[in-house]
Amino acid sequence: MSPAGASYHHGDLRAACLRAARELLEEDGSAGLSLRAVARRAGVSQTAPYRHFADRDALVSAVAAQGYRELAGHLAAAHPAPASADDLAAVAVAYVRFALDHPALFRAMFAEPCDPGSEERVAATAAISGYVRGVVRSAFPGADPDAMSTTVWALVHGLAFLHLDGKFDAATPDGVAERVRAAVHALFTASAAMSPQRPTA
Repeated sequence: MSPAGASYHHGDLRAACLRAARELLEEDGSAGLSLRAVARRAGVSQTAPYRHFADRDALVSAVAAQGYRELAGHLAAAHPAPASADDLAAVAVAYVRFALDHPALFRAMFAEPCDPGSEERVAATAAISGYVRGVVRSAFPGADPDAMSTTVWALVHGLAFLHLDGKFDAATPDGVAERVRAAVHALFTASAAMSPQRPTA
C-alpha cells in the first residue's frame, strides 16, 4: 500500500487522493490522471475518491488550487513587495522557475479543464490575481491596474509556457533567468517611453 493509502486509514481520504494525484501527474502527466488511477495509487476502493470529487475536473481543480497556493508562496518568497524593475524581474523569474520545476502541475493549473464551480480553485486563483494587481500598483503607479495586470501576467505566463514547450532554451537556469529579466526590463522601458510627457514649465 502506498503512503497515500496509509494516510487514508487515518481518516484523511481527500488529502490521500490529492497526494496520489500529484504523484501521478509527476510520473505520467495529465494523461495518467483519473479517479480510478488515484484510487489505485491511494490504495482505496474505486468509488472512494467520489466522496470528495464529483469527477476528474473536480479533482484537477483541487490539485490546481494547491498549485496556485504554492505558486503564490513562491512568488512572495522571491519578493514580498516588488516595486522596481529588478524586483518585478525577480518575481517573474520565480514564476517561470516554478513552471519549469513543476511542469505537470503547472499544466494542470493552466492548461487542464477545471470545475468552474470550485470555490477552492476560484479563491486560490483570486489570490494570485490580487498579488499581481498589488505588484502593478507599486511598479506602475500611473497605469490602469486591470490592463497592466493583464499585460504583466500575460508576459510572464507566456514566457513560462514558451520555455516549457521548448520554444525557448530552458537548459540552464541562468539563461532562463536572463531572458526573463530582459523581457521585464523591456516592458518597463516601453512603458516609460509611451507615458504622456508632462509639459515643462
